[in-house]
Amino acid sequence: MSSESTDPTRANLDKQPFDVAKMFDTVAKRYDLVNDLLALGQTRVWRKAVLNAIDPSVGDFVLDLAAGTGTSSAPIQKRGAVVIPCDFSLGMLKVGKKRLPHLPFVAGDGLNLPFADNSFDAVTISFGLRNLHNTERGLSELLRVTKPGGKLVICEFSQPTFSLFRKIYLEYLIKALPMIARKTSSNPAAYEYLAESIVSWPAQQPLAKIIEKSQWTNVTWRNLTGGIVAVHTAFKS
Repeated sequence: MSSESTDPTRANLDKQPFDVAKMFDTVAKRYDLVNDLLALGQTRVWRKAVLNAIDPSVGDFVLDLAAGTGTSSAPIQKRGAVVIPCDFSLGMLKVGKKRLPHLPFVAGDGLNLPFADNSFDAVTISFGLRNLHNTERGLSELLRVTKPGGKLVICEFSQPTFSLFRKIYLEYLIKALPMIARKTSSNPAAYEYLAESIVSWPAQQPLAKIIEKSQWTNVTWRNLTGGIVAVHTAFKS
């Protein structure tokens, strides 16, 4: 599958911020529904695992980066934390604000966050780190805005741990996922990018090393759904 495309409605694997934001703007209205269909209902399981990994306490300040429509942010707030949903897609933020007007959505670039140093007790990003133009810079920005001793929780697509399952999963990504997207999404081309970006993304251990290189400590991960998704956690020393 080629990473080159002349389609203006999707990003390429160079992940230029304007292209990625524009692509997400085009899928915002049906984003959560289509994701749930493509993930065969597993998104709820993944969100619960992320919430448990964050384990927010009442009054904690939590940054939910790449929050999109705020679906991942609402459960954090229900635990009593002060959560800031942040995203650079204005289309996603508009849909989120309409659905969840009580959440304080903020427009922001993950490579240049609009927050002061040492602001948050925990920072989290679900299915967004993969879309940043510069992974290491994004991780460094998250480190900057986290308080000493604070936690990082990353939920991202990864690599199934069993070879046969991995082969079936790759076939699904390359063939079935774009086909389903053509029938359900307002922008099927965006899901071609999704499949390509997942295939090219580092597996569990290589990503852990990238996180460590960005000065986070005590990096661990937990596999979900056979390794289709991994939740990495780390701390700021």
